[in-house]
Amino acid sequence: MMRQAGRYLPEYRAVRQKAGGFLDLCFNPKLAAEVTLQPVRRFQFDAAILFSDILVIPHTLGQSVRFEAGEGPRLEPLQDIGGLAALHLEADQNILAPIYETIGLVKAALPQETALLGFCGAPWTVATYMIAGQGTPDQAPARIFAYQRPEDFMELVALLVRASASYLVRQFKAGVDAVQIFDTWAGVLPPEEFARWCIEPAQRMIELVRREVPNAKIIGFPRGAGTGLLRYVEEVPVNAVSLDWTIDRIFARERIQSHLPVQGNLDPLALLAGGDALDQAVDATLEAFAGGPFIFNLGHGILPETPIAHVEQMVKRVRLN
Repeated sequence: MMRQAGRYLPEYRAVRQKAGGFLDLCFNPKLAAEVTLQPVRRFQFDAAILFSDILVIPHTLGQSVRFEAGEGPRLEPLQDIGGLAALHLEADQNILAPIYETIGLVKAALPQETALLGFCGAPWTVATYMIAGQGTPDQAPARIFAYQRPEDFMELVALLVRASASYLVRQFKAGVDAVQIFDTWAGVLPPEEFARWCIEPAQRMIELVRREVPNAKIIGFPRGAGTGLLRYVEEVPVNAVSLDWTIDRIFARERIQSHLPVQGNLDPLALLAGGDALDQAVDATLEAFAGGPFIFNLGHGILPETPIAHVEQMVKRVRLN
Protein backbone atom coordinates (compact mmCIF):
# COMPACT_ATOMS: atom_id res chain seq x y z
CA MET A 1 0.00 0.00 0.00
CA MET A 2 1.57 3.27 -1.07
CA ARG A 3 3.10 5.13 1.85
CA GLN A 4 2.13 2.21 4.04
CA ALA A 5 4.59 3.03 6.83
CA GLY A 6 3.33 6.41 7.93
CA ARG A 7 1.53 8.71 10.29
CA TYR A 8 -1.67 6.66 10.45
CA LEU A 9 0.13 4.06 12.61
CA PRO A 10 0.76 4.86 16.30
CA GLU A 11 3.85 2.64 16.32
CA TYR A 12 5.28 4.72 13.49
CA ARG A 13 4.60 7.97 15.34
CA ALA A 14 6.43 6.60 18.39
CA VAL A 15 9.52 5.77 16.34
CA ARG A 16 9.31 9.09 14.47
CA GLN A 17 9.37 10.97 17.76
CA LYS A 18 12.41 9.00 18.88
CA ALA A 19 14.27 9.67 15.63
CA GLY A 20 14.10 13.45 15.71
CA GLY A 21 13.92 14.93 12.19
CA PHE A 22 12.33 13.11 9.27
CA LEU A 23 15.61 12.75 7.38
CA ASP A 24 17.21 11.49 10.59
CA LEU A 25 14.68 8.65 10.50
CA CYS A 26 15.34 7.93 6.81
CA PHE A 27 19.08 7.63 7.47
CA ASN A 28 18.86 5.60 10.69
CA PRO A 29 19.00 1.96 9.50
CA LYS A 30 17.58 0.36 12.65
CA LEU A 31 14.68 2.78 12.99
CA ALA A 32 13.96 2.91 9.25
CA ALA A 33 13.93 -0.90 9.16
CA GLU A 34 11.54 -0.96 12.10
CA VAL A 35 8.99 1.36 10.47
CA THR A 36 9.34 -0.53 7.18
CA LEU A 37 8.39 -3.75 8.98
CA GLN A 38 5.60 -2.35 11.18
CA PRO A 39 2.74 -2.44 8.64
CA VAL A 40 3.78 -5.90 7.44
CA ARG A 41 3.56 -7.18 11.00
CA ARG A 42 0.19 -5.53 11.59
CA PHE A 43 -1.56 -6.31 8.30
CA GLN A 44 0.49 -9.15 6.77
CA PHE A 45 0.92 -7.25 3.51
CA ASP A 46 2.41 -9.15 0.59
CA ALA A 47 5.27 -6.67 0.30
CA ALA A 48 7.26 -4.34 2.50
CA ILE A 49 8.06 -0.90 1.10
CA LEU A 50 11.41 0.63 2.00
CA PHE A 51 10.93 3.61 4.30
CA SER A 52 12.64 6.60 2.72
CA ASP A 53 11.71 9.65 0.65
CA ILE A 54 12.10 10.75 -2.95
CA LEU A 55 13.98 13.87 -1.85
CA VAL A 56 17.01 12.04 -0.51
CA ILE A 57 18.50 12.44 -4.00
CA PRO A 58 18.59 16.27 -4.02
CA HIS A 59 19.93 16.04 -0.47
CA THR A 60 22.84 13.88 -1.67
CA LEU A 61 23.44 16.28 -4.58
CA GLY A 62 24.15 19.08 -2.13
CA GLN A 63 20.80 20.90 -2.08
CA SER A 64 19.47 21.95 1.31
CA VAL A 65 16.46 19.75 2.18
CA ARG A 66 14.44 19.87 5.37
CA PHE A 67 10.98 18.77 6.44
CA GLU A 68 8.76 21.18 8.37
CA ALA A 69 6.18 19.62 10.68
CA GLY A 70 2.75 19.97 9.14
CA GLU A 71 4.10 21.68 6.02
CA GLY A 72 6.08 19.05 4.14
CA PRO A 73 9.45 19.38 2.43
CA ARG A 74 11.33 22.63 2.07
CA LEU A 75 14.34 22.95 -0.24
CA GLU A 76 16.59 25.83 -1.20
CA PRO A 77 15.01 26.75 -4.57
CA LEU A 78 17.15 26.46 -7.71
CA GLN A 79 16.34 29.82 -9.24
CA ASP A 80 19.44 30.59 -11.28
CA ILE A 81 22.42 29.02 -13.01
CA GLY A 82 24.46 29.46 -9.85
CA GLY A 83 22.15 27.13 -7.96
CA LEU A 84 22.44 24.49 -10.67
CA ALA A 85 26.22 24.84 -10.84
CA ALA A 86 26.50 24.33 -7.09
CA LEU A 87 25.03 20.81 -7.27
CA HIS A 88 27.34 17.81 -7.10
CA LEU A 89 27.87 15.94 -10.36
CA GLU A 90 26.71 12.68 -8.80
CA ALA A 91 24.89 11.47 -5.71
CA ASP A 92 27.01 11.09 -2.59
CA GLN A 93 26.81 7.35 -1.94
CA ASN A 94 28.25 7.78 1.55
CA ILE A 95 25.10 9.66 2.50
CA LEU A 96 22.91 6.95 0.95
CA ALA A 97 24.83 4.05 2.56
CA PRO A 98 22.48 3.87 5.61
CA ILE A 99 19.53 3.30 3.25
CA TYR A 100 21.26 0.29 1.72
CA GLU A 101 21.96 -0.95 5.24
CA THR A 102 18.24 -0.59 6.01
CA ILE A 103 17.45 -2.79 3.01
CA GLY A 104 19.73 -5.50 4.34
CA LEU A 105 18.15 -5.38 7.80
CA VAL A 106 14.62 -5.54 6.41
CA LYS A 107 15.42 -8.32 3.95
CA ALA A 108 16.85 -10.45 6.75
CA ALA A 109 13.74 -9.93 8.90
CA LEU A 110 11.06 -10.53 6.27
CA PRO A 111 9.34 -13.86 5.69
CA GLN A 112 10.62 -15.49 2.52
CA GLU A 113 7.26 -15.03 0.77
CA THR A 114 7.14 -11.26 1.43
CA ALA A 115 8.66 -9.05 -1.24
CA LEU A 116 10.70 -5.94 -0.53
CA LEU A 117 10.08 -2.93 -2.75
CA GLY A 118 12.42 0.02 -3.16
CA PHE A 119 11.72 3.27 -5.00
CA CYS A 120 12.89 6.65 -6.16
CA GLY A 121 11.32 9.79 -7.52
CA ALA A 122 11.23 10.31 -11.27
CA PRO A 123 13.51 13.09 -12.56
CA TRP A 124 10.61 15.39 -13.53
CA THR A 125 8.91 15.14 -10.14
CA VAL A 126 12.11 15.55 -8.14
CA ALA A 127 13.10 18.51 -10.32
CA THR A 128 9.80 20.27 -9.59
CA TYR A 129 10.62 20.30 -5.88
CA MET A 130 14.20 21.34 -6.53
CA ILE A 131 13.11 24.32 -8.63
CA ALA A 132 10.21 25.55 -6.48
CA GLY A 133 11.64 24.58 -3.11
CA GLN A 134 8.35 22.89 -2.17
CA GLY A 135 5.27 21.32 -3.65
CA THR A 136 2.86 23.68 -5.43
CA PRO A 137 -0.66 23.03 -6.80
CA ASP A 138 0.45 22.80 -10.45
CA GLN A 139 4.26 22.90 -10.16
CA ALA A 140 4.25 26.07 -12.26
CA PRO A 141 7.78 27.19 -11.22
CA ALA A 142 9.38 24.11 -12.79
CA ARG A 143 7.13 24.22 -15.84
CA ILE A 144 8.02 27.86 -16.51
CA PHE A 145 11.70 27.11 -15.91
CA ALA A 146 11.54 24.25 -18.45
CA TYR A 147 9.87 26.47 -21.06
CA GLN A 148 12.21 29.44 -20.58
CA ARG A 149 15.48 27.59 -20.02
CA PRO A 150 15.11 24.16 -21.61
CA GLU A 151 18.86 23.51 -21.87
CA ASP A 152 19.44 24.21 -18.18
CA PHE A 153 16.42 22.12 -17.26
CA MET A 154 17.66 19.28 -19.45
CA GLU A 155 21.00 19.42 -17.62
CA LEU A 156 19.20 19.09 -14.28
CA VAL A 157 17.06 16.20 -15.52
CA ALA A 158 20.13 14.43 -16.93
CA LEU A 159 21.83 14.75 -13.54
CA LEU A 160 18.77 13.30 -11.83
CA VAL A 161 18.61 10.43 -14.34
CA ARG A 162 22.18 9.42 -13.51
CA ALA A 163 21.86 9.88 -9.76
CA SER A 164 18.51 8.07 -9.54
CA ALA A 165 19.64 5.16 -11.72
CA SER A 166 22.73 4.70 -9.56
CA TYR A 167 20.55 4.81 -6.44
CA LEU A 168 18.21 2.12 -7.82
CA VAL A 169 21.11 -0.11 -8.88
CA ARG A 170 22.45 -0.04 -5.35
CA GLN A 171 19.00 -0.75 -3.92
CA PHE A 172 18.83 -3.89 -6.06
CA LYS A 173 22.32 -4.95 -5.03
CA ALA A 174 21.36 -4.42 -1.38
CA GLY A 175 18.43 -6.81 -1.75
CA VAL A 176 15.18 -5.24 -2.98
CA ASP A 177 13.04 -7.43 -5.24
CA ALA A 178 11.56 -4.61 -7.33
CA VAL A 179 11.43 -0.82 -7.41
CA GLN A 180 8.87 1.82 -8.30
CA ILE A 181 9.62 5.11 -10.05
CA PHE A 182 7.25 7.77 -8.69
CA ASP A 183 6.36 10.51 -11.17
CA THR A 184 3.81 12.15 -8.92
CA TRP A 185 3.55 15.33 -11.02
CA ALA A 186 3.45 13.77 -14.49
CA GLY A 187 -0.19 14.76 -14.90
CA VAL A 188 0.43 18.52 -14.98
CA LEU A 189 2.30 18.37 -18.31
CA PRO A 190 0.88 18.70 -21.84
CA PRO A 191 1.58 15.76 -24.20
CA GLU A 192 4.79 17.07 -25.77
CA GLU A 193 6.29 17.97 -22.41
CA PHE A 194 5.10 14.67 -20.93
CA ALA A 195 7.09 12.85 -23.60
CA ARG A 196 10.14 15.05 -23.08
CA TRP A 197 10.29 15.23 -19.29
CA CYS A 198 8.57 11.99 -18.19
CA ILE A 199 8.88 9.32 -20.86
CA GLU A 200 12.38 10.01 -22.16
CA PRO A 201 14.07 10.32 -18.73
CA ALA A 202 12.34 7.13 -17.56
CA GLN A 203 13.65 5.32 -20.63
CA ARG A 204 17.21 6.47 -19.91
CA MET A 205 16.99 5.61 -16.23
CA ILE A 206 15.81 2.08 -16.90
CA GLU A 207 18.48 1.58 -19.55
CA LEU A 208 21.16 2.57 -17.03
CA VAL A 209 19.71 0.36 -14.29
CA ARG A 210 19.50 -2.71 -16.52
CA ARG A 211 23.08 -2.31 -17.68
CA GLU A 212 24.00 -3.21 -14.10
CA VAL A 213 20.95 -5.32 -13.12
CA PRO A 214 19.68 -6.92 -16.35
CA ASN A 215 16.58 -8.52 -14.83
CA ALA A 216 15.60 -5.55 -12.68
CA LYS A 217 11.84 -5.49 -12.02
CA ILE A 218 10.62 -1.91 -12.32
CA ILE A 219 7.16 -0.41 -11.78
CA GLY A 220 6.32 2.96 -13.33
CA PHE A 221 3.90 5.43 -11.81
CA PRO A 222 3.22 8.50 -13.96
CA ARG A 223 0.38 9.80 -11.81
CA GLY A 224 -2.34 11.68 -13.66
CA ALA A 225 -1.12 10.64 -17.12
CA GLY A 226 -4.65 9.69 -18.23
CA THR A 227 -4.71 8.40 -21.80
CA GLY A 228 -1.01 9.34 -22.04
CA LEU A 229 -0.41 6.24 -19.94
CA LEU A 230 -0.79 4.14 -23.10
CA ARG A 231 2.18 5.88 -24.72
CA TYR A 232 4.13 5.50 -21.48
CA VAL A 233 3.70 1.72 -21.31
CA GLU A 234 4.42 1.37 -25.02
CA GLU A 235 7.68 3.34 -24.83
CA VAL A 236 9.00 2.86 -21.30
CA PRO A 237 10.17 -0.72 -20.61
CA VAL A 238 8.59 -1.12 -17.17
CA ASN A 239 7.42 -4.49 -15.87
CA ALA A 240 4.22 -3.07 -14.39
CA VAL A 241 2.47 0.27 -14.07
CA SER A 242 0.59 1.88 -11.19
CA LEU A 243 -2.81 3.43 -11.79
CA ASP A 244 -4.05 6.48 -9.93
CA TRP A 245 -7.69 6.68 -8.85
CA THR A 246 -8.76 9.07 -11.63
CA ILE A 247 -8.12 6.78 -14.58
CA ASP A 248 -11.01 5.21 -16.45
CA ARG A 249 -10.96 1.56 -15.42
CA ILE A 250 -12.31 0.24 -18.72
CA PHE A 251 -9.57 2.09 -20.61
CA ALA A 252 -6.96 0.83 -18.16
CA ARG A 253 -8.17 -2.76 -18.41
CA GLU A 254 -8.49 -2.86 -22.18
CA ARG A 255 -5.54 -0.67 -23.21
CA ILE A 256 -3.03 -0.92 -20.35
CA GLN A 257 -3.55 -4.25 -18.60
CA SER A 258 -3.45 -5.94 -21.99
CA HIS A 259 0.20 -4.78 -22.24
CA LEU A 260 1.48 -5.52 -18.75
CA PRO A 261 0.45 -5.94 -15.10
CA VAL A 262 -1.27 -3.02 -13.41
CA GLN A 263 -1.31 -1.87 -9.80
CA GLY A 264 -3.81 0.34 -7.97
CA ASN A 265 -6.24 2.14 -8.13
CA LEU A 266 -8.30 2.56 -4.96
CA ASP A 267 -9.02 6.19 -4.10
CA PRO A 268 -7.26 7.06 -0.80
CA LEU A 269 -10.35 9.07 0.16
CA ALA A 270 -12.53 5.95 -0.19
CA LEU A 271 -10.19 4.28 2.28
CA LEU A 272 -10.50 7.29 4.57
CA ALA A 273 -14.31 7.22 4.29
CA GLY A 274 -14.66 3.52 5.14
CA GLY A 275 -18.02 1.78 5.46
CA ASP A 276 -20.08 0.78 2.44
CA ALA A 277 -18.28 3.30 0.22
CA LEU A 278 -14.97 1.54 0.85
CA ASP A 279 -16.46 -1.91 0.21
CA GLN A 280 -17.97 -0.72 -3.06
CA ALA A 281 -14.71 0.90 -4.18
CA VAL A 282 -12.71 -2.24 -3.38
CA ASP A 283 -15.22 -4.40 -5.24
CA ALA A 284 -15.19 -2.10 -8.27
CA THR A 285 -11.39 -2.23 -8.47
CA LEU A 286 -11.31 -6.00 -8.15
CA GLU A 287 -14.08 -6.45 -10.71
CA ALA A 288 -12.25 -4.25 -13.18
CA PHE A 289 -8.80 -5.82 -12.92
CA ALA A 290 -8.91 -9.24 -11.26
CA GLY A 291 -9.23 -10.96 -14.65
CA GLY A 292 -5.64 -10.08 -15.56
CA PRO A 293 -2.24 -9.54 -13.93
CA PHE A 294 -3.03 -7.18 -11.07
CA ILE A 295 -1.62 -5.90 -7.76
CA PHE A 296 -4.25 -4.40 -5.47
CA ASN A 297 -3.08 -1.07 -4.11
CA LEU A 298 -4.08 2.52 -3.54
CA GLY A 299 -4.09 5.06 -6.36
CA HIS A 300 -1.71 7.20 -4.29
CA GLY A 301 -0.45 7.40 -0.71
CA ILE A 302 -2.53 6.62 2.33
CA LEU A 303 -3.73 9.76 4.12
CA PRO A 304 -2.36 10.29 7.65
CA GLU A 305 -5.82 10.56 9.23
CA THR A 306 -6.99 7.18 7.84
CA PRO A 307 -8.36 4.96 10.65
CA ILE A 308 -6.54 1.67 11.10
CA ALA A 309 -9.90 -0.10 11.13
CA HIS A 310 -10.48 1.00 7.53
CA VAL A 311 -7.19 -0.54 6.44
CA GLU A 312 -8.21 -3.76 8.18
CA GLN A 313 -11.57 -3.63 6.42
CA MET A 314 -9.89 -3.14 3.03
CA VAL A 315 -7.41 -5.97 3.54
CA LYS A 316 -10.15 -8.36 4.66
CA ARG A 317 -12.36 -7.44 1.70
CA VAL A 318 -9.57 -7.99 -0.82
CA ARG A 319 -8.60 -11.33 0.65
CA LEU A 320 -12.17 -12.58 0.78
CA ASN A 321 -12.40 -12.00 -2.94
